[in-house]
Formats: sequence, structure tokens, C-alpha cells
Amino acid sequence: MVQTNLVWEHPEQNRQFLAEKLQYINDADIIVLPEMFSSGFTMNAQKVSESMQGKTVSWMKDWASRKNVAIVGSLAIEEHGSYYNRLLFVHPNGSIDSYDKRHTFTFAGEHNTYTSGSYKSIVDFKGWKICPLICYDLRFPVWARNVEDYYVLLYVANWPKVRMMAWDTLLRARAIENMSYCIGVNRIGLDGNNHEYSGNSAAYDALGNRLDSIIPDADTVEVVTLSKSELDAQRQKFNFLLDRDRFSLK
Repeated sequence: MVQTNLVWEHPEQNRQFLAEKLQYINDADIIVLPEMFSSGFTMNAQKVSESMQGKTVSWMKDWASRKNVAIVGSLAIEEHGSYYNRLLFVHPNGSIDSYDKRHTFTFAGEHNTYTSGSYKSIVDFKGWKICPLICYDLRFPVWARNVEDYYVLLYVANWPKVRMMAWDTLLRARAIENMSYCIGVNRIGLDGNNHEYSGNSAAYDALGNRLDSIIPDADTVEVVTLSKSELDAQRQKFNFLLDRDRFSLK
């Protein structure tokens, strides 16, 4: 979990800055970066967006291969004349699973710049089913509902300090109601719009117990270990998912 500041609208500097952190990460399976880690949460998509063949995607592939890990984070992607706030789950072999942010943040005008996604992406990695979502998606429990029997619900974010109560509360709630691990990785610092971020990145187990020791406002990298056997034991003892509502999303 990489909780860090970001350089406003400067992908090259962010790649260099984050590379200094990645080089010291060892013995991990997945490295999670914040939402729009190459630019900060900007609506200036024309300036910062890249293609799927761009430098930041290549950078993610290079580090995934070099460290033999999966690397996760979102960035502004331009495709067929539209812009997307797209999360990339880059596997060590260079293959990519992607997810386009479903709930664009209308409060900041994100819907006027970025096209909303229309599907959930369930990633299969080392026998784990992972559901990656982005920031504002956290407020919408129906979209996150565990109808796929995933093991990990993962959020990358630029969630401002002024609304930390909602962030902390909803992360724990998503873990409990979906009987899954829930991880949220958020940035720190000030962005180009003078919005302040305190991080408050966190990892919870299926019962809502906190697993990490990340401090708000700290530029930090923390390794959290998840156990499928422990999750299975929790689900067997408290198998609330058996009683979940059955529905499909369109």
C-alpha cells in the first residue's frame, strides 16, 4: 500500500518519484498506488492523458516484471476520442486487467471530462478473486456488492481530508457487508486545486478489524498480509453471504 503525495499534472515526475519507492519494495505480491497516480485528480485530461501504449502503462509493465509483482493504480487514459479514469491491474507477465470508474465524481465535474465505465472487473490473481474500484465508487454499495464471491475489494482514491469520516466508515462497512477484505489506498498532500488529502489508507478483514498501522498524512509504504484460510474460516463461522440478495446490474 503506497500512500504518498503526487506531483500535480506531471506524469514524468510522478513516475520518477514513485520509482524511488518501488525499488525498495520486496517480497510483495501486489503493489497498490493511489487514484490517478501519474497526475493527481485533474480534469485537465488533454494535458495528462495517455494511451494504453503510453509511457505510464509501459512503466507499470516494466516495474511489474522487474519486481515480479502486480501493480495497481488508475490514470487518465484516452481511447477512441474519449477520456477514462482507468484502473490498471498489471500482472508480472505484462497482461492487464482494467476497470473504468463507474461513478464519476459529479461534485467536481468529473462526468464532464471522463466517460463513465459500465462493467465491474473481477481480477483472478494467484487464486484470489479481486474486485478493484475507484474512489467515489465507495459511496455506492450496490455496485460493490459481492455477487461474484470475490476475496478482496480494493479501492484506489484521491479522497479529500474534509470527508475522511465517510471514507473511514464506508471502507469498514464494505468489508463487513461483503464478508471480504477491503483495502483503500489514498493520497496525501495538496493538489493543484488546493484540496488537502490526509491518506487514511487502510486494510480491513471481513469482520471489520483493521489490519494495517498506516498513519494519516504520512508518506509511507506498508505491507499487509492477507490470508485466504482466515477469510474462509470467518465466512464459514459467519456465513452471512448465504442470505445476500440476488440481483444483476445493467
